[in-house]
Amino acid sequence: MSHHFAAFSFVDRITRLEPGAGAGAMFAVPEDLACFPACLVAEAVGQLAAWVAMSEIDFRGRPVAALATETIFHDDVSPGSRLELAVEIESLDDEAVAYGGSAHVDGARVIELRHCLGPMLPVQDFDAPDALRERFRLLCTTGAPPGRFRGVAAPRLAAVQFEAAKSASALLQVPRSAPFFADHFPRRPVFPATLLLDSQIRLAMDLARAAIDSTNGTLLPQRMTNVKMRSFIEPGQEVVLGAEMVKANDRAGTVRLSAMIDERTVATARLDIAARDR
Repeated sequence: MSHHFAAFSFVDRITRLEPGAGAGAMFAVPEDLACFPACLVAEAVGQLAAWVAMSEIDFRGRPVAALATETIFHDDVSPGSRLELAVEIESLDDEAVAYGGSAHVDGARVIELRHCLGPMLPVQDFDAPDALRERFRLLCTTGAPPGRFRGVAAPRLAAVQFEAAKSASALLQVPRSAPFFADHFPRRPVFPATLLLDSQIRLAMDLARAAIDSTNGTLLPQRMTNVKMRSFIEPGQEVVLGAEMVKANDRAGTVRLSAMIDERTVATARLDIAARDR
């Protein structure tokens, strides 16, 4: 099976399309996966926005992750769930797309994205325009067969270090090859920003467990703000992740996140974490 439109694609069928303005779609999470993390739910919303944007400018450009003002995590998504995706386009031209969106399961909101911005880059640098046009036609008609996605192994964090529940760092080794690179993207493999964010969240949660008393509840990520992706991360690169606890009490905390390559900052964000009652 080709990994293109399979290994890192999360829109099965576009059920509603308002050209240049918004869309609704669905994605069936395969039931035999071990998990389906929140970062992939956010990816699904972003991919729907990308389809709306690319189709509106006749696949001359495609948006890439850059800025996300706020992502709110409402609930987990279990394997076997059916994601109901929705996006609203705030502005769109050949230079950039701004949008917001959400995902629901059985009518309940599981994630919400607010005020995201993606610069539009030449589509031919990343994928074949004709292949994307054909895929879009399929998504808008019969839809793609479900079950193509076979999961993504969470990148291993090495050399994890902690400093008295105040900060943490870890080394993320981006794989030189992986099925998702054939989907993200065929002509220019790029490590997905959402997989980077997933790794940062895991590091931040480990730090939070050492700094926040969660005796009477379970610590969970609540909200990620001010996400800025400053450059692409390529296969084989080493990324130094940083997490700093900027405030904490006995029920919640905020962690400042960073990612660096060769002492150059490539991504920043903030994560709010809180205890949910048992």
